[in-house]
Amino acid sequence: MFDTSFTIQKTVAFVKQTLQNAESGHDWWHILRVWNNAKLIAQTEQVDLLTVELAALLHDIADSKFHNGDEEIGPKTAGEFLKSIEVDAVVIEQVQQIIRNLSFKSSFDKPVFTSEELKVVQDADRLDAIGAIGIARAFTYGGFKNREMYNPEIALDFNLTKETYKNSTAPTINHFYEKLLLLKDLMNTETAKTIAAQRHEFMELYLEQFAAEWSGTK
Repeated sequence: MFDTSFTIQKTVAFVKQTLQNAESGHDWWHILRVWNNAKLIAQTEQVDLLTVELAALLHDIADSKFHNGDEEIGPKTAGEFLKSIEVDAVVIEQVQQIIRNLSFKSSFDKPVFTSEELKVVQDADRLDAIGAIGIARAFTYGGFKNREMYNPEIALDFNLTKETYKNSTAPTINHFYEKLLLLKDLMNTETAKTIAAQRHEFMELYLEQFAAEWSGTK
């Protein structure tokens, strides 16, 4: 008989080990938050919970931005691990498809895959990109990439393509307007939409304060 709890435990151990030296915006703690978000959202959705949990746990197991833009290394790594612990092939395929189609950059392409499980995990991941933690993660990654915090001489780009988004070196503040503030309206589920509204409002307040401090008016 297939032991779901054992499978989750093995996956957690694998992810912790693999990401032990990861950039702190994409480390085990990020995975844990997304996993918890996914389980919360799944409570009000008709989904296969095992698929949701495995995809949430493995969604950043080999993020392409840390692997020279290789968008297949994540699904491949996840698939090889799940096969090694004898997860059903159908579940493995679903998890791999979720990982392939989860990220914001995938929204630039015409959708080739969708599922209720993808919607849940995508919302869970996007929630961790906004709000107080989203702000912290944005500046952590910006520092990791040695990007400017803000530069008023570098204009916002509201016509990004998938390639220009992937290759952007713009300051971190630009990232808020070019991605993070857009996520609220991209949520799939009602649960995520409710949570996102409050986190979005917090980011807007933060950006107002940032602008005031930058200009010396506060």
